[in-house]
Amino acid sequence: MQRKKKWLVPLLCGLAVVLLFRLVFFIGYVPSVSMEPTIQKGSYIFGWRIHGELRQGDIIIFRHEGCVLVKRIAAVPGDVVYLCDADHSVTVNEKTETATRTLTVPDGCYFMLGDNVSDSWDSRYWEEVWIVRSDIVGKVID
Repeated sequence: MQRKKKWLVPLLCGLAVVLLFRLVFFIGYVPSVSMEPTIQKGSYIFGWRIHGELRQGDIIIFRHEGCVLVKRIAAVPGDVVYLCDADHSVTVNEKTETATRTLTVPDGCYFMLGDNVSDSWDSRYWEEVWIVRSDIVGKVID
């Protein structure tokens, strides 16, 4: 009986850790420079899988085209995004003369940008520009 009790505590602790990381926390690796200088290439990130309201400026982890990515929310549902195809510049809720496309973010969707705008593959270039709420894995803890 004593022998079984010895293994019970480590087993339950291990199970608790596995469940916490499957349901509550997220650890990820950032292999690119797309979020520099905020998140350096080669960094590990820690996030919450449980997230409440998402706002412009939040850094989130999400699935896109079979990959798990990390980017910043540039526009939330209802925002108007103005894109310039010539220089790939973006403004949100502020029209510019150089804008060639105007997009309104639909309900349950987000427009994503990397902090390193000159070296980030993000919503500006994707065929499907929106990230839907169901594709969001978690929110980075800063």
